[in-house]
Amino acid sequence: MNPFTHNSPAAAPKAPSVLCRSLATLIRVLPLVAISLLLALGSAGCSKKSDDVIKVGEFASLTGKEATFGTSSHEGTLLAIEELNATGGVLGKKIELITEDNLSKAGESGTVVTKLIDRDGVVAILGEVASSRSLEAAPICQRSQIPMISPSSTNPKVTETGDYIFRVCFIDPFQGTVMANFASKTLKAKKVAVFTDVKSDYSKGLAKYFKEGFTEAGGEISAELDFNGGDKDFKAQLTAIKTAAPDAVFVPGYYTDVALICIQAKQLGLNVPLFGGDGWESDDLIKIGKEAVEGNYFSTHYHPEVSSPKSKQFVEAYKKRFKNQDGSPKAPDAMAALGYDSAIILAEAMKRAGTTEGAKVRDALAAMKDFEGATGKTNINEKRDATKPAVILQVKGGVFKYVETISP
Repeated sequence: MNPFTHNSPAAAPKAPSVLCRSLATLIRVLPLVAISLLLALGSAGCSKKSDDVIKVGEFASLTGKEATFGTSSHEGTLLAIEELNATGGVLGKKIELITEDNLSKAGESGTVVTKLIDRDGVVAILGEVASSRSLEAAPICQRSQIPMISPSSTNPKVTETGDYIFRVCFIDPFQGTVMANFASKTLKAKKVAVFTDVKSDYSKGLAKYFKEGFTEAGGEISAELDFNGGDKDFKAQLTAIKTAAPDAVFVPGYYTDVALICIQAKQLGLNVPLFGGDGWESDDLIKIGKEAVEGNYFSTHYHPEVSSPKSKQFVEAYKKRFKNQDGSPKAPDAMAALGYDSAIILAEAMKRAGTTEGAKVRDALAAMKDFEGATGKTNINEKRDATKPAVILQVKGGVFKYVETISP
């Protein structure tokens, strides 16, 4: 039976046309098949080559309004990877760091981390500084069973995402309590106003824990006002804060917003100390705020004046590797030191695990105790958070001056 006719007289004339189209399609497809085979062979070759390195992903805010955070963290991470590779790498292989910029934008972290895992085939993820960015990426890493280490996201929710998510910094319940005690004991403040960025998980969490700690210590929250990160005009809220007559103002925000808040507070005659958390730490705070930020305080993770042999080694190496725009040696900040520690702790976990397999690296990270890094000893607790002290810094003479260390 002619397969094209099916006993239908009208079907017979169509046979040559259908056959020709089928042949034409086959002719067009054959080169594509050949190309696909070549690509497959090439990919196989590339895969074999990639087996010679350990791919580690990093996501950071390298551009945008929090770019100094991402740049510092990346530089610390890069320095650690370069040092590790100079001494033979890990498990006999060099580490290839693949870095993606999330542009300091909501939604970008999930996109770039998915790419790092699915397309680049990384075995672990380092990042981010901002808690909101880490909270975007953490569920993706958890589902993929890829260990993720945040250098400095302090919101407790980050590691609550799952057992593949870690951090090498303290968390906001501790930082909030530190600043509550600082307000009461050092500033001698009886009444404090709280000015919170409602768009930031970091800011909301830190404000919550500060208020709890301060009121438990007998202090009074005289006013609570909100702003949206990225705003330029804070005068209405600051006027309300001034009316409440606080002894100090707690601003758990990021440096770009904080600098403008300090400027406008001075313009309105709100002449009381402003203080905050590690989100303040950037040279841009001083560049933008100038004399308006003088005398104010913040808590953070590290300062070069609080030194150990490992810290001194890190500072020297960092200054040698990175320069300021004028060519002078660049001093590391807390974000750089924590970026460095996140990378060397990951490498140590791989060494202890004897593999880059996710579950085994996760277990090695969970068991990490008394590991000496740039920021001191890191102990990972049962919640996959680091237990370590905080330092208080003051803006004085246009630089960040060490005030005190407060241990857990």
